[in-house]
Amino acid sequence: MSAPTTQRSNVSEREARQVAEAAREQNWRKPSFAKELFLGRFRLDLIHPHPLPDAESVRRGETFLAELRAFCETEIDSARIEREARIPDEVVAGLKRLGALGMKIDTKYGGLGLSQLYYNKALALVGSVSPAVGALLSAHQSIGVPQPLKIFGTQEQKDAFLPRCATTAISAFLLTEPDVGSDPARLATMAVPEGDSYVLDGVKLWTTNGVVADLLVVMARVPKSEGHPGGITAFVVEADAEGITVENRNAFMGLRGIENGVTRFHRVRVPAANRIGPEGAGLKIALTTLNTGRLSLPAMCAGAGKWCLKIARQWAAEREQWGKPVALHEAVGSKISFIAATTFALEAVVDLASQMADEDRNDIRIEAALAKLYGSEMAWLMADELVQIRGGRGYETAESLGARGERAVPAEQMLRDLRINRIFEGSTEIMHLLIAREAVDAHLSVAGDLIDPDKSLQDKARAGAGAGVFYAKWLPKLVAGPGQLPSSYAEFKHGIDLSGHLRFVERHARKLARATFYGMSRWQGRMETKQGFLGRVVDIGAELFAMSAACVRAERLRREGEHGREAYQLADAFCRQARVRVDELFGRLWHNTDGVDRKVVKGVLGGAYEWLEEGVLDPSGDGAWIADATPGASERVNARRPYGG
Repeated sequence: MSAPTTQRSNVSEREARQVAEAAREQNWRKPSFAKELFLGRFRLDLIHPHPLPDAESVRRGETFLAELRAFCETEIDSARIEREARIPDEVVAGLKRLGALGMKIDTKYGGLGLSQLYYNKALALVGSVSPAVGALLSAHQSIGVPQPLKIFGTQEQKDAFLPRCATTAISAFLLTEPDVGSDPARLATMAVPEGDSYVLDGVKLWTTNGVVADLLVVMARVPKSEGHPGGITAFVVEADAEGITVENRNAFMGLRGIENGVTRFHRVRVPAANRIGPEGAGLKIALTTLNTGRLSLPAMCAGAGKWCLKIARQWAAEREQWGKPVALHEAVGSKISFIAATTFALEAVVDLASQMADEDRNDIRIEAALAKLYGSEMAWLMADELVQIRGGRGYETAESLGARGERAVPAEQMLRDLRINRIFEGSTEIMHLLIAREAVDAHLSVAGDLIDPDKSLQDKARAGAGAGVFYAKWLPKLVAGPGQLPSSYAEFKHGIDLSGHLRFVERHARKLARATFYGMSRWQGRMETKQGFLGRVVDIGAELFAMSAACVRAERLRREGEHGREAYQLADAFCRQARVRVDELFGRLWHNTDGVDRKVVKGVLGGAYEWLEEGVLDPSGDGAWIADATPGASERVNARRPYGG
């Protein structure tokens, strides 16, 4: 007898898109460097001179970093966490004493009040010792209870929960369900109003920190009724409330110390006072929280790059082949150059976006999303190259290396730990679509009705007139710009010339905008189905953003007299490498295999190639592809394990 299959909600593609669109921040009240970049306008003035932190935030941040570094060096045994697949209680207790749970929480609530810049530096530091500990702290503060309450919470909620989160209470964020990932329109967990409370029923999957959490942010659907507009809504829920069962602690290929589980809610009563924002605002709250929350992940990716560079440098100088260090062989040297240059650029992206978030002068929703996308992809490539540089030792576990008398370098663990970054907090594919939607926002604002099948002829005519005015002004500006003038950006020429790279960015930003416009003109309403094209558009924008950040950071370091010459060298190397990737991506915009790939996929799904699967055995176990998540009482033992409990 086969296992039961989850009952799936029937939501059309259009309905799902409408839910996602309604959750988007519709307006642009502040300037955005990345938004302008996708429109073909290279607004260097928005990021140069590089924004700087104030003296007090630097003092506070550096003081904490010194304390955190000492703690990490003496109290965190990363090999033990990997071996036991748990973060020891005493490590968490020590982090609480340090105030690490409250890094981003205001001092008036008992937190440290660190800036986004120094919060990310702290995560990069602790994540380099143990990515599992970094994930614990990040999930708690970047997407857990503190961040949504900081932006959307009432004063009463802040007073009640933030002091706990700053000192003792670990929080988790619960959105994903067994049959609901990046399509929240199909969310099945319900929150039914009942008097002055809501009653929660449902199952949540992949709840990072959920196994050990004291407080939960839960996304649930409120049914529409009299006095209740309904919709997906956010709640703060006590993790030990009656009716909550952690049914399973999940295990993964990497991040073995994270406490990630399956949580079931059965008739869980939540006071209405614990609702964050109005009913129906849950997805908007989640997306707004992630605008800056996403920066924690690329921060840890930058930290991973730094570690990869350190190991690559030390190993490639020590290991000799054919009479010289392997670093001096071009095949290996090019990998080391890639790691060094990319680490410099990734840190530049994270620091720039973080400081922009602190200043709050710019809208950084696209910059943060690009940082997450770019950081997760490039960190994975850097770790993969490190494993290749280390050869067989890169594939061997640190424990095995140590057992036979060699340095216990966890390169293969780093590769495993980094792999998840391309999936959680928005997979690479979803990030492509999310950023692409923001990138074409200006076009849809003026011409969206033209491609909307539900709009009347009168609406389309009106949209056509408005679009004509917009494009008559916009398109001519894409023909020429400062990127064609040899004297442009001359302030970036100091021994090594970075001005040419910025001219490249300016020219290719205009080229990208022209390509996007051509794509919209060609496919119109079908543009959203051209995910290959949109993904390449976004990847080009990410490279151009990273090039800009790298050059601006190099100039800042030169002005400060801190490794200026070396920074220029790294920025130059990165930009040269990025330009090769940009040219390749532009070529693939129009010359690719997207069409034939679609035909092959239809053949695969239709069974036309099943014969190709013959000759192997499938070692997979029995069971449903998606576990049953029917609401009801739990039949499992509660696996919840609060720290110190």
